[in-house]
Amino acid sequence: MIYTAILGHGTVGSGVAEILINRKRHVSEKAHDDLEVKYILELRDFSHLTYAEKFTKDFEKIVNDRDVKIVAEVMGGLNPAYDFVKRCLLAGKSVVTSNKELVAAKGAELLSIAAKNNVNFLFEASVGGGIPILRPMAQCLAANDINRVTGILNGTTNYILNKMIVDSMDFDTALSLAKEKGFAEKDPTADIEGHDACRKICILASLAFGKHVYPDQVKTEGISNVTLDDVAYAEKFNCAIKLIAMAKKLPNGKISADVCPRLVSHDNILSNVDGVFNAIVVRGDATGDVMFYGKGAGKMPTASAVVADTIDCAKHLHARKYFDWQEGEKDYVTDDGLRKRFYVLIKSHDFERLLTDFGKAFPENTWNIKNEFAGEIAFITDEIYENELKAKLETLKCDSIKTMNTLF
Repeated sequence: MIYTAILGHGTVGSGVAEILINRKRHVSEKAHDDLEVKYILELRDFSHLTYAEKFTKDFEKIVNDRDVKIVAEVMGGLNPAYDFVKRCLLAGKSVVTSNKELVAAKGAELLSIAAKNNVNFLFEASVGGGIPILRPMAQCLAANDINRVTGILNGTTNYILNKMIVDSMDFDTALSLAKEKGFAEKDPTADIEGHDACRKICILASLAFGKHVYPDQVKTEGISNVTLDDVAYAEKFNCAIKLIAMAKKLPNGKISADVCPRLVSHDNILSNVDGVFNAIVVRGDATGDVMFYGKGAGKMPTASAVVADTIDCAKHLHARKYFDWQEGEKDYVTDDGLRKRFYVLIKSHDFERLLTDFGKAFPENTWNIKNEFAGEIAFITDEIYENELKAKLETLKCDSIKTMNTLF
């Protein structure tokens, strides 16, 4: 018999409890041992449930119970989750979690504590929900030198952008619909401003390249400034706008990492990832590009990944899984310094002057759309350094300038 505890009984936590309790026979067969939920930590009242006797409000009871060998943390956030997880690891208990904020901020430290105490800290559910990505990267792609990870890592933003593209909804209307359907939180800031995707690319980059990448090192921009004009121009350029998270290895041993909306060519498979689906493309030197695709969130998909990690811990109670990375460095993440293509939208009430200035600043540009009625020019640059583009744009006499990265 292996006793487990669950910290939290919210959306994911209740799903974990349902699988571990209601499908106990199946889960135990997979674990090759009986898995029994002994405690569920939760402040709210769930006395109506058939497993009400398992609830407790006292964390000390869990951390001090030597019979509890595996703890599933599904509370979310840093506090008190960080303290609880750290104490469980120090007490010799393996921990599994879906908490992306925790892993992105404290992953290297918690992995080190787990190693010193010969227990496991697993977090498959923290990146792709039910999409298996971390274990395949660490095991199935182990023979590869991974040099880039690119992905659509947030289903809420992908749903909103898809509604803007397919149904010509403006951003606010699409966001309201996402909330109505349960795809967006009441406070959607973490999703629409890119913080959720940032945490996920930090975890992926840390695993791929071996050093911890912290969220404050990743340049992050959300989708709240994307307009229907941008969507329409992107389509005319044979592209779709997607919130793309990317991390890649640089020749100098450092990495670049960012999260931002990008114009993605329809020739790229990521441009066709629609709705609440996520997709992650891992590029290895031996395999080339490998894509992982599926629903990246939701109660049961995420709970499924948490329980899979629980089963893995049960199989490795007396042996660590070698799954870790080193602490990061202050200057480890930097701009890649490469020439890129950019989407630019410039507007002016003096369209004739704008045409003249544009012709002088970008005399060889042929990939553009001139809209005299709206007083604007949308164009895709040739490959150019970002600083060089900024200098050129500063010469334009215009009312507004918007730039966006591309993925060609």
